[in-house]
Amino acid sequence: MADLIKDLYNLDYMQKLGAAIKDVYAPFAVNEFVAATLNERWAGLELKARMRQITENLRKFLPTGYTDAIGVIDKVIVGYGDWLTGFGAMFFPDFVEVYGLAEADWDVSIAALERYTRHASAEFAVRPFIIKDERRMMAQMYAWSKSGDNHVRRLASEGCRPALPWAQALPSFKKDPSPIFPILEELKADPDLYVRKSVANNLNDISKTHPELVIKIVSNWHGKNDWTDWIVKHACRTLLKKGNADALAIFGFQNADAMDAGEFAVSQPTVSIGGSFDIMFTIKAKERVKVRLEYAVDFVKANGRLSRKIFQISESNMKADEIRKYSKNHSFADLSTRKHYPGTHAVTLIVNGVERGTLKFEVAKR
Repeated sequence: MADLIKDLYNLDYMQKLGAAIKDVYAPFAVNEFVAATLNERWAGLELKARMRQITENLRKFLPTGYTDAIGVIDKVIVGYGDWLTGFGAMFFPDFVEVYGLAEADWDVSIAALERYTRHASAEFAVRPFIIKDERRMMAQMYAWSKSGDNHVRRLASEGCRPALPWAQALPSFKKDPSPIFPILEELKADPDLYVRKSVANNLNDISKTHPELVIKIVSNWHGKNDWTDWIVKHACRTLLKKGNADALAIFGFQNADAMDAGEFAVSQPTVSIGGSFDIMFTIKAKERVKVRLEYAVDFVKANGRLSRKIFQISESNMKADEIRKYSKNHSFADLSTRKHYPGTHAVTLIVNGVERGTLKFEVAKR
């Protein structure tokens, strides 16, 4: 199995793709397509750049007419097995994005994206269509939100996320996300978790620029449906980590004064990169209370500045006069998403959004 997703697109894969296309379109020049795609630039390209290079070479070797080319792709993407799904076929929606934006091709392109998203999500490909004609495309996406196909319903939400990772920005929705709300309303109790995750992620994106709007929406949604409640909680994860008082109150975590935090300590004053230490503390409830526990680590970055990341410990209910002791292990092993550097770091205990103590410690080289 490939270590990186981009390595899925290798020589064997390109030859298999070429053969699949030739099966339904005899003039397709497999060897020339593979050679043009896996050229001298290929090794240095990341995932999206590789997808785009495949797209551009498909355009060279498929029929000249856009509609005819879509007809060939239709036969390939529908007629072949699991190897051509997910990221394995993302260049087909990308083909529509790059070559199908002309007004004369609009209907063909939108219908193709609806078909292709079942095999390879079209969440990136719809965004240029939104930018070109927001009103028209958002009406289409609202119609998709009523589809009987969960992949199409998810596309309705995922494609208009204001801050979709790796995707083209939608500046108008960062400024005013209100055109998104009818779609989210339609999907707020969707029976499919795949769709609900997208709704939650969309709201979480919006919360970063318009927290007050998200608080208003989730306050209205909360407590009416178990599926919707899951969306609400997941949508508020950034607001909760930021200690937003309104978000904390929605879930009953507002009464930080009802608890005492003590015995806050770390198991060692210095930890080596690649090692770990324990964070220890005690919580005593003065009355019955709902408790959300987190800790923040202020990491030293390569430039010497500090960058904070918050980690959740638990959520629970405590009885009056109940005392609980906690010990949480934290690793300083390097990850693909986080590299550690030596220097003076800090760890802060957070109880129901309120900081309850900070300790400094050293991170040392191995």
